[in-house]
Amino acid sequence: MNWLSKAALILVIVGALNWLLVGVFQWDLVAAIFGGDTLRESSGLSRIIYTLVGLAGIYSITFLFTDNEVRSSK
Repeated sequence: MNWLSKAALILVIVGALNWLLVGVFQWDLVAAIFGGDTLRESSGLSRIIYTLVGLAGIYSITFLFTDNEVRSSK
């Protein structure tokens, strides 16, 4: 995986983990770091979706440590 793909994947994972924090604790880490309202009011359904996105981000961490080279079959 090249450096640009890794950087993009890391940003996606950080974003997903932030949504996990919003879904579980209603707390926005990015807003806490860079200023802004850290508490978010959300409906129950949106919190479930945020949590699922966060769990997908945790799963995506494994992609950083695997060789995801695309190979053509001939």
